[in-house]
Amino acid sequence: MIYMLRNIEELNLFKNLGIEENIEIAGFNGNIDSIPDILKKVDSIKSNCCDGCIIQLMDAKAIAGEKHLLHGIIHGILAFKRNENLANDLGIEICVRTSAQRQISKALDILGLKEGEMDIIAILINCPDYFINELSKIFIREDNVFTSNNSILKELYNISDEELDTMNIEDILIDKTSALIIEL
Repeated sequence: MIYMLRNIEELNLFKNLGIEENIEIAGFNGNIDSIPDILKKVDSIKSNCCDGCIIQLMDAKAIAGEKHLLHGIIHGILAFKRNENLANDLGIEICVRTSAQRQISKALDILGLKEGEMDIIAILINCPDYFINELSKIFIREDNVFTSNNSILKELYNISDEELDTMNIEDILIDKTSALIIEL
């Protein structure tokens, strides 16, 4: 089951690529006082369940839209399947791919959690369905976080007006993610 603006499962996108993982995506709003404390809470949710469950939280303002996010998830999973991953953790690999960065620190600067009020996208891979409810005890469920802001994205990803004259911002970021694969 995937929580997004529309039902992605109907497209059979992941299945057609040989991706069998159960993937859920949910939006939240939260006020983060301490990033380490939040990460401990998320780790405690995972530790109460099973091996192989991934919960990756991302800064929603750094996502250009549904296609951008799905593209990063697909490329992160496929990089692991091909043993071409840049990170040892699938969640971090998805951040690297979505941010189109080769360095983990740069990817986390763009997509990582920040202290204060923020919109969050949670990606859950191979987790029980109730984990969304567990995250809702930490954050406020809010799917309106999937709305992008071009001026913020232009600044985060150093996108020029000339680039925007030829492509929309989501396609530019998808293109940058695909170029990362070619560079490897």
